[in-house]
Amino acid sequence: MSDRIFGGIGLVLAIFFAWQASIIQESFLSDIVGPKVFPYIIAAVMGLASIYFLVKPDPEPDWPTAGRLAEIGLAALVMFAYAQALPAFGFLIATAIAAAYLTWRLGSRPLESVLIGVGTSVGIYVIFRLLLGLSLARGPFGF
Repeated sequence: MSDRIFGGIGLVLAIFFAWQASIIQESFLSDIVGPKVFPYIIAAVMGLASIYFLVKPDPEPDWPTAGRLAEIGLAALVMFAYAQALPAFGFLIATAIAAAYLTWRLGSRPLESVLIGVGTSVGIYVIFRLLLGLSLARGPFGF
């Protein structure tokens, strides 16, 4: 039953996402693909996955314990705090902290988590900012 509820909610979200993508204003200077294609792909994948859950639900789903649900909730709060911290601390610092916390909760040791967080943050910064030239949130140090 819970899989069907999850599938139904996912299908409604996929339809809403596709509708929102359909009302994106396109500029006459856009590329061949345009800004709508990627959201349509996401909506299609989400819709197909949701239909699978509606058609073929798990007869005996395993629900996480209360402690695991609390950890999932805390991870969601960390992602919310990350979005709020981006303008204040910038991409590098906020991403390093969020990635370090999340990898620590996934089972890495604390020192490994810090190294992974910093490596993830710097790696993404190099790819998106330096190589692709995309704009990322600048922190108090200007990067």
